[in-house]
Amino acid sequence: MGRQGLFIAEGEVVLRVLARSRLHRPVSLLIAEKRIAALSEIIESLPGDVPVYAAGQAVLDAVVGFPIHRGILAVGRRVAEPDPADLLASLPDDALVLVLSGIANHDNMGGLFRNAAAFGADAVILDSDCCDPLYRKAIRVSVGAALITPFARMASGADILGLLEGQGFETVALSPRGQADLAQASRARRTAVVLGTEGPGLAEELLARAKTVRIPMADGFDSLNVAVTAGVVLHHLAFVARRSS
Repeated sequence: MGRQGLFIAEGEVVLRVLARSRLHRPVSLLIAEKRIAALSEIIESLPGDVPVYAAGQAVLDAVVGFPIHRGILAVGRRVAEPDPADLLASLPDDALVLVLSGIANHDNMGGLFRNAAAFGADAVILDSDCCDPLYRKAIRVSVGAALITPFARMASGADILGLLEGQGFETVALSPRGQADLAQASRARRTAVVLGTEGPGLAEELLARAKTVRIPMADGFDSLNVAVTAGVVLHHLAFVARRSS
């Protein structure tokens, strides 16, 4: 992605996550003078070569371009994204993966990564049409989960299902027209949950090749926010579903 491999993280919660992330590295901090004392523990945990700048609120607002009430900004450097096949191959034999297709809304992307971390997903695979999980708003909405959850991006036109199958994953694709209710879905040792963008959903050719699942809803309504859907499905597979042989 752009921005010379850098990203912006804001707020105390996200800064704490960045400070302990093994996937990404802090480069510098800009903090409101009034927050320095309260953040001393985090600052002391950072590598010694990470500069920390303190400024008054007016200076922070001028730098950012709008009133930034959190008073904490960090510049981070992303590691090189792994090849999707290499990432999947590195996962344990018992693995749960979230696969995203066409997710272009940064709020949704952040919520998806938050759910992935909350329910123990081992990795996230993005298709080429997904937005950047390390965009400032996506990181903030994810409460830092985007900084500690491994992810990789498929090349344009790449066969996601073929890759998953080759790595031993059983695919569970979500659709209101799914063939089975979520309650009937079992958990394979390696399971991939595939979600598409709200509205169009997943491509028909993908649904035709996958095990499709639906979430039952009240009569007259068949739509959930994609991040909510991920939370429901990942919770079921992580804590409710019986393991299939």
